Amino acid sequence: MSSVLARRNDKVAAIHMRQKGMSYSEIRKELNVSKGTLSAWLSGIELTTEQIAALKNIPQRIERYRETVQKRNKARLEAVYEKAKKDIGDFSQKELLLAGLMLYWGEGTKALPAHVALTNTNPGMLKFFLKWLDLFNVDKSKIKVRLHLYSDMDIDTTMLYWSKELSLPLAQFRKPYIKKTESSSITYRNSFKMGTCSVTYGSAPLYEYIMMCIKVLENSATRP
Repeated sequence: MSSVLARRNDKVAAIHMRQKGMSYSEIRKELNVSKGTLSAWLSGIELTTEQIAALKNIPQRIERYRETVQKRNKARLEAVYEKAKKDIGDFSQKELLLAGLMLYWGEGTKALPAHVALTNTNPGMLKFFLKWLDLFNVDKSKIKVRLHLYSDMDIDTTMLYWSKELSLPLAQFRKPYIKKTESSSITYRNSFKMGTCSVTYGSAPLYEYIMMCIKVLENSATRP
């Protein structure tokens, strides 16, 4: 088919779709033509009052569609969550120990001997870390928290947020580190909207025990 004939067929199709009450956006999506070309083709096409009213309702229809998709996705994820919850079940002490060791192996601080520390932007991960520390009967009053924030953040509000999330008093928070960069300039800034939080517990014996546990896990990969 020649390009001229194909163009003519597109014009006929566009006119037909417009007469059916389709919007310019819908027609362009179907035919892949420019807005200027479409305007020229359809300049003489008049819509009925009902068709005009229907086009005006397109934003509402789109929003209703989005809400339907969101509800469907939410329902699907809730079902997956319930399955995962059933599959995982309650943690035994050993399972909690191993889960925490894997977390520390990947994310924990290893450059500060005598200090067990985890730094993250996710409060859920840090709450799990605190629950894991309970296995070792740590004195929670000796846990220290330090925030890494940005100059455009509300410092007091952010500290109160982390204090509430971690169930730790502000008295255990050290002076936050404030970076002059504004949070709005950070890539993936939604992950940093409450800054980065470091939770630290000072204990040389606990640090050494955790490192040796990780060593056991590492060596297990080489066993026949």
